[in-house]
Amino acid sequence: MTAPASPPANRLIAEKSPYLLQHAHNPVAWYPWAAAALEKARTEQKPIFLSIGYSTCHWCHVMERESFEDPAVAALLNAHFVAIKVDREERPDLDAVYMQAVMQMTGQGGWPLTVFLTPDLAPFYGGTYFPPEERWGRPGLKQLLTAIAAAWQERPEELRAAGASLTQALQAEAVGVTRHAPGGRVANGIEQASRGQPSPPEPSVAQLADAVRQFSDSFDAQDGGFEGAPKFPRSHVLSFLLRNGQKNPTLLPMVEQTLQAMAAGGLYDQLGGGFHRYSTDAQWRVPHFEKMLYDQALLATTYLEAHQATGRPEYAAVAREVFEYVLRDLTGPEGAFYSAEDADSAEDPAHPAEKTEGAFYLWTPAQLEAVLGRDEAAVIASLYGVESAGKNVLYRAHTMAEAAKQFSRSEVEIIEMAARARRALFDARAQRPRPHRDDKVLTDWNGLMIAAFALGARVLEEPRYEAAARRAADFLRARLVRPDGRLLHRWRDGDAAVLGMLDDYAFLIHGLLELYQTTFDPRDLAEAQRLTEAMLDLFWDEPAGGLFLTARDAEPLLVRQKILYDGAIPSGNSVAALDLLRGGRLTGATAWEPKAQALFQAFAGTAAQHPTGYPQLLIALAFAAGPSQEIVLAGAPGHPELQAMLRVVRRAFLPNAVVLLHPPGEAGQAIEALVPWVAPQGMLQGRPTAYVCQGFVCRQPVTSAAALKESLHV
Repeated sequence: MTAPASPPANRLIAEKSPYLLQHAHNPVAWYPWAAAALEKARTEQKPIFLSIGYSTCHWCHVMERESFEDPAVAALLNAHFVAIKVDREERPDLDAVYMQAVMQMTGQGGWPLTVFLTPDLAPFYGGTYFPPEERWGRPGLKQLLTAIAAAWQERPEELRAAGASLTQALQAEAVGVTRHAPGGRVANGIEQASRGQPSPPEPSVAQLADAVRQFSDSFDAQDGGFEGAPKFPRSHVLSFLLRNGQKNPTLLPMVEQTLQAMAAGGLYDQLGGGFHRYSTDAQWRVPHFEKMLYDQALLATTYLEAHQATGRPEYAAVAREVFEYVLRDLTGPEGAFYSAEDADSAEDPAHPAEKTEGAFYLWTPAQLEAVLGRDEAAVIASLYGVESAGKNVLYRAHTMAEAAKQFSRSEVEIIEMAARARRALFDARAQRPRPHRDDKVLTDWNGLMIAAFALGARVLEEPRYEAAARRAADFLRARLVRPDGRLLHRWRDGDAAVLGMLDDYAFLIHGLLELYQTTFDPRDLAEAQRLTEAMLDLFWDEPAGGLFLTARDAEPLLVRQKILYDGAIPSGNSVAALDLLRGGRLTGATAWEPKAQALFQAFAGTAAQHPTGYPQLLIALAFAAGPSQEIVLAGAPGHPELQAMLRVVRRAFLPNAVVLLHPPGEAGQAIEALVPWVAPQGMLQGRPTAYVCQGFVCRQPVTSAAALKESLHV
């Protein structure tokens, strides 16, 4: 019996985005965002139906199956609209503009994002997921398309006026310095300026204290994390609190409780390592099953910092498992990191198109018993919360000690049994149909992962992680830097495209600064320096301060935004602020720190209104407030005493420190050419020497690891 033929392809078939390719056989006459689509809308004076999502988005899949594969929906779209599909991960600039428009209209946003535009690209109606027919109080897409098509024919000027009004509001908000947290309304920056109001206050350490109080007030003392369900693992919140933990002893227990709860819950893949995107419940047990590269990078970093701050090995173990997951399942053959794995997968290999959320990860008691046998399955079911006859998410329901008592075994026996069972279940799970993997390479997310692997190599003393960071950095240099030096945003299937945006520069600079402090290869520091200068040239807002999301020569959009909110991913502005400070201290580029100060000033009013929305910016502000440390180690990299000094620095939690290596010979001359101020800081009496400056005051150089430890008070 021959397989049914695939439906005819639409224009998306020529694209590289996995998300667009998923829709390439819809009956909808999709266009990618390109000149041909925009010109068709203008020439034919048709409204645009803009649909934005990403390839591992569960509700995007649902809307495709329900609506975009429906010939009736396709007929409405094809007759009355120019339908455009956008991958939000390929075009975060477009997503940011139209997401903010929908949040202005509805007070909420998310994906799939559905927006109706005039031919001039002004949004006049929008939302997120729409079912095909009216359901749960949501309008049905068929009825909505019919109503909007009729309205466009009968009263187009009314819709144009609505689009023009919303566009003016978005532009006013952009001029009013920055976008607030999601759901915010138009900022009042223009009105204040027109009334002669005083400029925003200088950012200060008081904002750090305000944020600490607000996070403390919203802390979930029972289950960890902040506020209620759904709970996102905003690791930069935990990293911010770790930086304040020495001054406020109440913060470290909050961080530890949250890290332990996340690692014990279903949010964490108990068999294969790595974190899912968020928890649908307050207890971290039932995840939304997507796995995103950026979550692995950010959470591995926070667990490493917690290990440094506490010395507890379990945090290092989580970071290791995250790294092993990324190396195994999200790393390409040339070393670049892929973007994500889907929430949905098939339960039955014979029916690969019939996918459900979490199918790859869920277990029934019978499935456990089939792999482990009855007795061992009973123990593992108790340990990992497999209680119902249906499908279960694995989470650590009981401790090893509790299981030992319950089953009258020694704790050592239970630990060994659990380790064997995890391996056996992992191997059995590997035979299931895997979730879709989005194999595009994004410069910004790779920058975050490079930074995490570089830090992991230092803290865990694991050369493989250094090699992983190096391979990815070399890939980006070779494939995502144009001959003129400009960064590109996306690579897939041999094709690099999309002009680099602020996040690409800021996050890659962050990765290169971390990589330099792991390898001490001057090339990494030199590239970070070059990219920083390019970032300021391309994105800096000279009159007002801060950095735009898009470059000055990028495609003109409805609004040129400056984004500050630190959501699931920190903002480019927040990361850039820390880049400027750390890079300035490492290289001696004295012009960068005033730029960081101007960035803080530009966003001071916004951050003061809602400090918990900007934890990554507050991390940068904490670095600026100090005391920061500049550490220069002079000596041959392989010398045992210099290695001992490195271990002192790398085992301690020194979030405001930067480290330079000044080796002898030609290697030393290379770093001196890049960082001239390091030239006088050489070895004393032929011995490895450490120079420590803190709070703009330099201490006496020391020549032993023990003396360095005492100097750093660690």
